[in-house]
Amino acid sequence: MRQWITCSDRMKISRGVTRMLFRLLAVISLILAAFGLVVPGLPCTEFLLLACWAAARSSPRLHSWIVGHRWFGPVLENWRKGIMPRRAKWMSTLAMAFSATIMILTVPHIPSVVISIMCMSAVLVWLWCRPESSM
Repeated sequence: MRQWITCSDRMKISRGVTRMLFRLLAVISLILAAFGLVVPGLPCTEFLLLACWAAARSSPRLHSWIVGHRWFGPVLENWRKGIMPRRAKWMSTLAMAFSATIMILTVPHIPSVVISIMCMSAVLVWLWCRPESSM
């Protein structure tokens, strides 16, 4: 006898697959954020925000764990409040200066270097205009 899949069954399967993919994205982003804490040049905050967003759509338990984590929680709380620690501003400035120096010394296409440095400068202006915390 033939089994028919109804429209509501398809929706349940689709939601389950979507939640699983969001959870996978959250876990991979969280791992990359953890590496970003110790590897210079690998962003932590961006991957952490992505992990938190994906976890909120797939696993309330994982989302609560990320938000309550002793390392990741304060970063997310500062981002939510719109504040940036001065140490993070200086680390970002040094990382971008290092990247710009490497690009100047190694990239032969001058317009690409100029555009990249202009973008980094705009990000630094935005970054230094953020309110600070004592963290």
